[in-house]
Amino acid sequence: MHTPSTPARPAAVLFDMDGTLVDTEHLWWGAVSEVADRLGYGLTDVDLPDVLGRPVAHTARYLRRTAAPAVPEAEIARDLDGAFAARVAGDVRPRPGALRLLAELRDAAVPAALVTASPRRVVDLVLRTLGAHWFALTVTAEDTARTKPAPDPYLAAAARLGVPPRDCVAVEDSPLGLSSARAAGCHVVAVPSTVPIAGEPGVLVVGSLEEVDLALLASLAAGGA
Repeated sequence: MHTPSTPARPAAVLFDMDGTLVDTEHLWWGAVSEVADRLGYGLTDVDLPDVLGRPVAHTARYLRRTAAPAVPEAEIARDLDGAFAARVAGDVRPRPGALRLLAELRDAAVPAALVTASPRRVVDLVLRTLGAHWFALTVTAEDTARTKPAPDPYLAAAARLGVPPRDCVAVEDSPLGLSSARAAGCHVVAVPSTVPIAGEPGVLVVGSLEEVDLALLASLAAGGA
């Protein structure tokens, strides 16, 4: 009797954090707005590419160049980190479908990793609510020489898990994160949160994590997108 084959499971699923697993993009925008206001600069949609999906260091550099050349970049970065951490500590909400998907991966013994451009201090605050137990490891802004959109964070996560990036599926919400995962060689599920994402080979765009399950991830890892 012939039994239909099913796609092989992904070797690991590598999750972005902000905007993907937790609804924090609005918190980051609020933190940057607060610091920018103190520098005498009001954020608009023009600033989106240098704020959303960007690490603290990049946005600090951008604000210094745009609004306050006389203020040390390190001071702006410290203020951004503090303002964001304060918001995260009081308002972390998992995105729809996130906890269900993490539980499905756990039950199937598929490793999950957290791969983020946020600093370790903020990640620790998020994991107090989301749960650190879901993840085999976390890669944060401090853990690689370059962060997103460079491939380094995803390459580091795959290496630490001992699996090829091409056998992993990354889950991202921003074009910058998608570029990082694709450059590392991962398949990608894109769940746009603020900025639209266009589909491309190896990338599946969905409206919500509620649409994502292990069968879909396995299909993508097997070249189904």
